[in-house]
Amino acid sequence: MPTYVWKGKNRYGDTVGGERVAASKEELGRLLQKDQISVLSIAPAKGGFKIPFLKREKVKLKDLAVYSRQLSVLIDAELPLIQSLGILEDQQKSAYFKNVIKTVKEDVEAGSTLNQAKRKHPKAFDDLYCNLIASGEQSGSLDIMLRRLAEFIEKTVRLRAKVKQAMVYPVAIFIFAVVVAIFMLWKVIPIFAAIFRDLGAELPAITAGVVALSDFVQKYIVFVAVGIAGLVLAFRYYRSTAAGRWSTDRLFLKAPLFGKLVHKVALARVTRTLATLISGGVPMLESLKITSTTAGNVVIEKEILEARKLVAEGKTMAESFRMSGRFPTMMLQMINVGEATGTLDEMLSKLAVFYDEEVDNAVSALLSVLEPVMMIFIGGIVGSLVVSMYLPIFSLMSKF
Repeated sequence: MPTYVWKGKNRYGDTVGGERVAASKEELGRLLQKDQISVLSIAPAKGGFKIPFLKREKVKLKDLAVYSRQLSVLIDAELPLIQSLGILEDQQKSAYFKNVIKTVKEDVEAGSTLNQAKRKHPKAFDDLYCNLIASGEQSGSLDIMLRRLAEFIEKTVRLRAKVKQAMVYPVAIFIFAVVVAIFMLWKVIPIFAAIFRDLGAELPAITAGVVALSDFVQKYIVFVAVGIAGLVLAFRYYRSTAAGRWSTDRLFLKAPLFGKLVHKVALARVTRTLATLISGGVPMLESLKITSTTAGNVVIEKEILEARKLVAEGKTMAESFRMSGRFPTMMLQMINVGEATGTLDEMLSKLAVFYDEEVDNAVSALLSVLEPVMMIFIGGIVGSLVVSMYLPIFSLMSKF
């Protein structure tokens, strides 16, 4: 949805303004009127050239966790909300997040609830965050909800770190091998090729192929670099499309080494998100809808949305998840027990802890397998290039 810049007057007669996402100008006008703001002007926000698949998250999860925990402490200490937001605004280092907090504070001053003010900034505060804030405001336990959010975000950060640990090593090794191979083809192989030409040596097929590849890299090194960058950008663009995301996510789940890890990470996210939302008093259907967006995989997201439809028809969550066939038996049994005993949030929290440990074990096992595989991969590439250059030398030595 588009972003609009608006100005208006609050119920105290003060001039206020800001940016807000809405379906149309008319829709934004109605939303502002609900917040008791008399609209003076609404105009589309001006933006520079943007490439959607290159956009980065502007608010770091660590910053959001620290903000949530500090706001919880300040509210628990019975400081006024506006004063608490002002304190957090002053100490925030990120310019973008500082401006978000400032805008939230101004909206609260204008008469909005904290939940309404935060919903205007979906890049900083997602549906999960805003729903729990709304629940905290309604129940008078805002400090508790903020503390739960901080704990949830901190655990999400740790989970992401585990995934990065599993992915960074093989990616770094692969990039290193490609860079070394290109450098050898660009600078090292041509020296050997010149010597062989001067000596009139007969080149074996493998050596002739490597020399031809080296000649190509020498002539078109710029195009090679641009081509590699283009492939990376093309993949990111393809993944940003609906069809690309579906096909790649399905491939990730079926990948020989990474598939089980991806599945366990998704289950950890799903169970933790559901536990946090249900314990926060968010309705079941809304909780399932929000949880689907945090799965990190559109295949599992679709399964959760289909389960949500069955729950809406009157089936239990355990029955609905069982029909998808993608969720483990242990998870289904614990959810069933939780629904029967009224302790669903506790069971989901225990499942989240279990899958966190499973992710730890999967990462350790993956790294232990990948380490020798990647070493063999590098050795194979570099070794093939070196051997191809020494074969003509052996041939020449045999003639003397």
